[in-house]
Amino acid sequence: MSAWTPNPKELAKTPSLLTPGHRLCPGCAASVIGRLVLYACPGPILIAHATGCFEVATTIFPYTCWRTSWIHNAFENAAATVSGMVEAWKVLQKRGAVPSERVYFLVFGGDGGTYDIGIQALSGAFERGHDFLYVLYDNEAYMNTGIQRSGGTPKGAWTTTTPAGRVIPGKPQWKKPIADIAVAHRIPYVATASPAYWMDLMRKARKGFEVEGPAFIHAISPCPRGWRYPPEKTIEVARLAVDTCFFPLWEYENGEWRLTDRSLAIAKNPDLKKPVIEYLKIQGRFRHLLKPENKHIVDAMQQTVDAIWEDLLKRCGLA
Repeated sequence: MSAWTPNPKELAKTPSLLTPGHRLCPGCAASVIGRLVLYACPGPILIAHATGCFEVATTIFPYTCWRTSWIHNAFENAAATVSGMVEAWKVLQKRGAVPSERVYFLVFGGDGGTYDIGIQALSGAFERGHDFLYVLYDNEAYMNTGIQRSGGTPKGAWTTTTPAGRVIPGKPQWKKPIADIAVAHRIPYVATASPAYWMDLMRKARKGFEVEGPAFIHAISPCPRGWRYPPEKTIEVARLAVDTCFFPLWEYENGEWRLTDRSLAIAKNPDLKKPVIEYLKIQGRFRHLLKPENKHIVDAMQQTVDAIWEDLLKRCGLA
């Protein structure tokens, strides 16, 4: 696998396969993640897209923002659709009906279509070993349909179905470890990424494209509307998620775990690690946790983040 590094000067000259003119909210990280992933692709690409904010806002009929072959699926079947695309292309190549050059297959899915509704199809595609990259842009709720909680919503977060009040102080459950679930399938490549650390994200996307077999990237995708912060702070929020180790950056490549970019720097210098409260207090969805009576929830979240971080250090051979 090539040790590819993005060249900003060359990227500035490269037309994006995702055009301007989409209708995503100001500050939405999904389009940033999407463009970075597409820039990292080394050749022709075919895209399957699960229902969600990113899909809806880039393809409002009769318009589209996509400059490549692209298909929309229901929430639950993007991984099944791309499986068929991959195998159909192989058959067409054997028949000489399409060029023999390598074509890359990509799926974009949100947390609802990945953690919950689409996990069965995704697990099946991993098990069968189809050659595609799945990118989860995780805005941690069903934002497209009204900010309902999902399996990716963090503990304590306000959503319209986990309202913060006297009875329930936000979502009671912890976030589902979706990237660990992908690793458990023993696929060749799994990674986490943040748009705040864009070169790290692009390197991982290139690895995901180049590897033979399924690859999975879990990218945190801050949402100003659902997370309740000013649109101009998206990258700051994405950076704090990493700097507090709430969302550490790592990759799992052919059985080997590695920390990357900012998370590797934090492992080498623990003084760089910020407390979780710094991440929570910038977001209105956690505002209720700042009340004295909910301090125990914040303390529990910090303990869990610390425990997961220590476990990750062990997996990476750094503890």
